[in-house]
Amino acid sequence: MPLHDDNHLFEMLVLEGAQAGLSWLTVLKKRDSFRKAFANFDPEAVSLFGESHINELMNNPEIIRNERKIKSAITNAVKFIEVQDEFGTFDNFVWSLVQGEPVVNHWKSIKEIPPRTELSDALSRVLLKRGFSFVGSTICYAYMQSTGLVNDHLEECFRFQELIRMK
Repeated sequence: MPLHDDNHLFEMLVLEGAQAGLSWLTVLKKRDSFRKAFANFDPEAVSLFGESHINELMNNPEIIRNERKIKSAITNAVKFIEVQDEFGTFDNFVWSLVQGEPVVNHWKSIKEIPPRTELSDALSRVLLKRGFSFVGSTICYAYMQSTGLVNDHLEECFRFQELIRMK
């Protein structure tokens, strides 16, 4: 589903980064704990996390305790706010990459869905240039799927037609 709420967009950015190298199910099972640990994904609050927060998070067995991923979430909060300051909202920024409308793909089989695309390559480059981390092209494509920037539902899926009608 297309997302336009900045806190939710930030949440998905953090969770997609945390998921790198792991199964999405692992992250989903820990999602509520992530919300609690990361101030309900308020980028302003997360941007202020210091060493004591990092230590606390590293000792929290209810989340993924990877120091690089935790520090990335904090760095990305700072960069997220910079984008908000420049574009008004992160939503304005990220949706401008697809001219405000989801990219609609027409997949008949899950095997057709790629792990990355030219568009996710472009998003990755832009985010990396702005100082974000854990935003490689594959992570960016998963982010685009989870935030509705791309409609990768199979054509036979009820959601595919539902999203087409919403457009």
